[in-house]
Amino acid sequence: MSKVLILMGSESDRERMEKALPILQEVGVEVEVRVSSAHRDPDGTAELARTAAERGFGVVICGAGLSAALPGVVAAHTKLPVIGVPLSAGTLGGVDALFSTVQMPPGVPVGCVGIDNARNAAYLALRILGVRERGA
Repeated sequence: MSKVLILMGSESDRERMEKALPILQEVGVEVEVRVSSAHRDPDGTAELARTAAERGFGVVICGAGLSAALPGVVAAHTKLPVIGVPLSAGTLGGVDALFSTVQMPPGVPVGCVGIDNARNAAYLALRILGVRERGA
């Protein structure tokens, strides 16, 4: 069974992104949670994405608000499935992050769930990995 890497652009995103943890952990999926900003640490973020597959990850979930660059940057540096979780922030309440997450250029695919919906990102990750969630 592959692991899931959860990335977020800022420590302030942790509470919303960690809502994915119980869903993944309940079925025994190993999860690593990291803060890595596409803007403040582009090299570190790229390295996390480039090495994720060799470290046993099968899916990367990225949460980001505002310009939501993180999911696209990660998808540009890995062939793993990337799921973007647009996070509410600023005056637009996450709509800007939603549009940024779904508007990736050709060849840089990012799956997208609803605003602040890390839980659905976890369920989607399980389906990508072929792991049945409890009660399914």
